[in-house]
Amino acid sequence: MTHMTDDAGSLTLYRKQAAPGLGTCLLGGAIAAGLGLGAFAVLVMGLWISSPYPDSGPGGALHVAAALWLLAHGTELIRTETLSGAPAPVGVTPLLLLALPAWLVHRAARDAADPDERAMGVRTALAGVVGGYLLVATAATVYAAGGELSPSWLSATARVPLLAVAAAGFGVWTAHGRPPGPLPGVVRRAADGLRVPDAVRRFVRERGAAVGRAAAAGAAVLVGGGALLVGVSVVLHGGLVRDAFLDVTTVWSGRFAVLLLALALVPNAAVWGAAYGLGPGFALGAGTVVGPLGADAAPLLPAFPLLAAVPEAGDGSPLTWAVGVVPVAAGGVLGSFLGRSAADGEAAWSLGRTALGAGVAAVWCGVACAGLAGMAGGPMGVRTLSEFGPVWWFTGLAAVAWTGVVGVPVALGVRWWRVRATAPKGEGAPKREGRLRRWVWWRRKRDVADGGEAVVPAVPPLPAAPPAVPRDYLPEAEPRDPLS
Repeated sequence: MTHMTDDAGSLTLYRKQAAPGLGTCLLGGAIAAGLGLGAFAVLVMGLWISSPYPDSGPGGALHVAAALWLLAHGTELIRTETLSGAPAPVGVTPLLLLALPAWLVHRAARDAADPDERAMGVRTALAGVVGGYLLVATAATVYAAGGELSPSWLSATARVPLLAVAAAGFGVWTAHGRPPGPLPGVVRRAADGLRVPDAVRRFVRERGAAVGRAAAAGAAVLVGGGALLVGVSVVLHGGLVRDAFLDVTTVWSGRFAVLLLALALVPNAAVWGAAYGLGPGFALGAGTVVGPLGADAAPLLPAFPLLAAVPEAGDGSPLTWAVGVVPVAAGGVLGSFLGRSAADGEAAWSLGRTALGAGVAAVWCGVACAGLAGMAGGPMGVRTLSEFGPVWWFTGLAAVAWTGVVGVPVALGVRWWRVRATAPKGEGAPKREGRLRRWVWWRRKRDVADGGEAVVPAVPPLPAAPPAVPRDYLPEAEPRDPLS
């Protein structure tokens, strides 16, 4: 009786602890989604109130806010009211808007999985936050479907959960101190099921962190260099950019909205600049490519400040060819990071492992650039504007080629220099002696192969040591007088 009572009490206590934990996580995810929606609603409503020519009432503004919130997750929108009457997709996601929902989900999951405040499992925190977030996202999708900018259900079903799971997973990992230890059970079992050689597994386990840092550094230099190229182009085309900004609208509230949109698209422009520096360039419509080797004549584009800074049509010039400095610098930074990691530590990496690590880092850098290029572009309409932005796979391959060709020799050089600088000074003589012995052995073997006798250089005998002379260290006795 006592045993059954204790079990029932334990089960009741477990349910009391588990139910509030899951409910708290659901509420945290819903609050994160609500805060993001509220921020977009405040911004859109402020622009609608300040506009002297509102096209719709507050309901239309709220529909636009919900649609923009979904666009920030990567969801493709459909414009139903166009000049041709045919629906037109809007698939370019401003990457700066992506940061707000990702940060809110990350923070909610981090607070829910904090081991110091709440004693709940990782799965409970992750599932609760993601579930609460998706409930609000589903309601927002249904609400936005009745506006002028309606979300694509297929895109919303794929993109919103992906961002929520990724951001929440990173938040849970951050709450536990970002441990480099074992992976989650599902990922670990999937990795164990792959037929990978033991040498590759050991390399990834021991050198994976250094390779990841080098790849991230190379990708950061590429994107930063792309942003620098965009800034230079804006300065060179300053007059066209100013005219495009003033010609969009004559109302200052509209110009403020254009300015906000341009700022939100600055990360996209940086990725476009990185693709331009790598060589593939980017598309400004179907069949129109702008690259450092040449630019096709762009179609009639809408007046927008960033589009006005696009290079003119024509063949490349030494000025456009000079953008190759950006991927060269990225490869150099990648190789420098990996070379330092290969030389520092208890035991330096071998030359083969250093070259392999630089190659793997170049591949991961290319994967990161391909992902960024895929998110930075998309369709902006039909027919001519169906292709807008860099080609993701071409950009990724170019990043792998540039960083691999430059990064591998730089990594080997940095490793050699740092190992040489940290080597003990007394190691020079034994190495020269060993080289001399190998040279003598090679000469002797060559002479024997030629049919002659091995000629060994005669070693002069050591000079004979001088004979030992006994020495009396006692003071010499004074002569005595025999008569005394």
